[in-house]
Amino acid sequence: MWRWIGLALSISLSISCVSAAERTVQVAVASNFVQPMQALASGFSTQTGYQLQVSSGATGKLFAQISHGAPFEVLLAADDEAPAKLVENGLAVKNTRFTYATGALVLWSAQSNTLNENTLKNQSFNKLAIANPKVAPYGRAALEVLNAQGLTAVLTPKLVYGENIAQAQQFVATGNAELGLIAASLVMFDGQFKTGSGWLVPGSLHQPIRQDAVLLNKGQHNPAATAFLRYLQSPAARQLIRRYGYQ
Repeated sequence: MWRWIGLALSISLSISCVSAAERTVQVAVASNFVQPMQALASGFSTQTGYQLQVSSGATGKLFAQISHGAPFEVLLAADDEAPAKLVENGLAVKNTRFTYATGALVLWSAQSNTLNENTLKNQSFNKLAIANPKVAPYGRAALEVLNAQGLTAVLTPKLVYGENIAQAQQFVATGNAELGLIAASLVMFDGQFKTGSGWLVPGSLHQPIRQDAVLLNKGQHNPAATAFLRYLQSPAARQLIRRYGYQ
């Protein structure tokens, strides 16, 4: 009798665990997209009942973690290269990759300064923060801006590198750098700077920052993962993404 009760209890607990797992999706998200991701997670959970577990970092580091077996089910990258390589390497599901946002760069100061297209050329600052271009697409775009303005050689000694774009923004926010070339989404909302001041860098000065999402192999049988990718393409999600300065 007690054996049967114990077996029934064991089966019940197993079913509960499976159900809980299936209602959660592990999402790896590029650092520039953390703030809109928090808002999206709330709307997604309210609409579907599913929950998101989010890990953030530079796209290059997330790519490395996924390549080494990290349990992520969806990737929201800061470029279109990492998702494409994951598909090519057999770690992501074919025909699930799409561009969920196109990012923008701003030259930002934590102070109420007047910044414009001549600020970098004037060189009247000691430190300029950017994300590590080896792992962060926004860092690569920042270098493209300097190159387009003919400033790479003269400003390289003034560069300080964040591990990701969020850390680069923190360098400026804490005064460790006067200026930063960072993601607009970190400091802007509805077309206005939330803090400090800045200059929206023209897209003509760098390659488009196309940010792709992809379903990873570990999430292909999780209904929560596919539901989140559908939600990310919904009109409500797209409208919210635009409010953070993305196209």
